[in-house]
Amino acid sequence: MTDALLVRDARAGDLAFIVEANAAMALETEHKVLDRAVLARGVAAVLERPARGFYLIAERAGAPVGCLLVTHEWSDWRNGDWWWLQSVYVVPQARRGGVFRALHAEVDRRAAATPDVVGLRLYVERDNARAQATYAAIGMHETAYRLYEREAPRGSAAQ
Repeated sequence: MTDALLVRDARAGDLAFIVEANAAMALETEHKVLDRAVLARGVAAVLERPARGFYLIAERAGAPVGCLLVTHEWSDWRNGDWWWLQSVYVVPQARRGGVFRALHAEVDRRAAATPDVVGLRLYVERDNARAQATYAAIGMHETAYRLYEREAPRGSAAQ
């Protein structure tokens, strides 16, 4: 693919692409099948309330080829926000074509222009060596932290 990449903010019309991208990423990386109705409401919640974060879309020749979500985590230690890169997905036919690099460059540019941002973080599956190599190539490094979680009981808000 030789067409130039355009990286832009996601719009309401990108909801279906983002939902499909997230569902594909979950299946590929974690072998999880996501409930698309819940996922659509989750994506819409970000698009409708920018305080939750923002999605970027990468396009080539007018067609979406990748996306990612940026969310914020306040750090009292640093008096600023970590920006978390989440829901990173590049369509298979566009992989190894600079799509993630372009998305990351736009996040990097925005973070540098936002005074309260103290850094970028993401998490990656332990066995996803290709993604880890990609992240290392853009200057990210593994931290000393391990991620722990416990899902909370969900009421009707998730439904």
